[in-house]
Amino acid sequence: MRAAHLVWAALAIVSAASAAGGASAAQVGVHDPVMAKQGARYYLFSTGPGITFYSSTDLTNWKPEGRVFKEGPAWAPRAAPTFDGHIWAPDIYQHDGKYYLYYSVSGFGKNTSAIGVTVNTTLDPRSPAYKWEDHGPVVQSVPGRDLWNAIDAQVIDDAKGTPWMSFGSFWGGLKLVMLDASRTRLAEPQEWHTIARRERPAFTPDDEAGPAQIEAPFIFPKNGWYYLFASWDLCCKGKDSTYKVVVGRAKTITGPYLDRNGVDLAKGGGTLVIAGDSDWRGLGHNSAYTFDGKDYMVLHAYETADRFKQKLKVLDMGWDRDGWPVLDQKDLNRYQSALQP
Repeated sequence: MRAAHLVWAALAIVSAASAAGGASAAQVGVHDPVMAKQGARYYLFSTGPGITFYSSTDLTNWKPEGRVFKEGPAWAPRAAPTFDGHIWAPDIYQHDGKYYLYYSVSGFGKNTSAIGVTVNTTLDPRSPAYKWEDHGPVVQSVPGRDLWNAIDAQVIDDAKGTPWMSFGSFWGGLKLVMLDASRTRLAEPQEWHTIARRERPAFTPDDEAGPAQIEAPFIFPKNGWYYLFASWDLCCKGKDSTYKVVVGRAKTITGPYLDRNGVDLAKGGGTLVIAGDSDWRGLGHNSAYTFDGKDYMVLHAYETADRFKQKLKVLDMGWDRDGWPVLDQKDLNRYQSALQP
């Protein structure tokens, strides 16, 4: 599952350093990309040391902006004793003039995990108002207590303005839980839902992820539906990566999310949106956005021609006559990001 994040994040840093010293720009190497737009500038956040982030005015040319955390959150080693500064799977969310950056700390291959949140009034690191204020953990999973994994968060408001957090990786699947008005804590009394899962074989030890390969939920509202994207199978395996994106949809944010064939994602359903090919192996951990009236899917993919290093992909997302998302496989090669000095 995410046991190779340390290696892949290190490769991204090496790639960025090489690009800065070379004559031509490399592509942007990221894992688990999420994005927000403030004014005329886009901001891209990624798994990495302290959460790496970038900015762009055109979704193609990206300027490195450093790290969100100069040092890891002080509370992280208590939740994940093997925490080494690498922060996983961010999500950026805006509400009432503030930006909430959710993030995960974890032990590799374990559900010794927690999701935290840090808050800022601007994403521009050159603004005098730029300052991240960490609010600590929102939710935590503990081996032996929980059969779910507190990583890969995404936050969305429903049609009534109520905030919900989806999250999860392997174990018992993807969860949805209501947040309180602060967006930094769970609402009480707590309301939990299982929104997607894959079969976990009987007798799998509770402290093992098992082969129930699903993670990285992202809920995207469109035309009266909530679309739940998820990543199936294995990332971080180089040429052997099988990561892919599936989808289901629901009329209410709590589900049930049904695929094109009417199968509940909580019962193993999922309609394929995009998978890897000979040029781009496992791809996934997507996010989805509407910018200036146009829909995009953002994800990472492993480039065969570059020793399966992870690269940013920003793909146009269309919709078929039945209201299902459509991507063009050829856009994986058409979109080429450029890392700027």
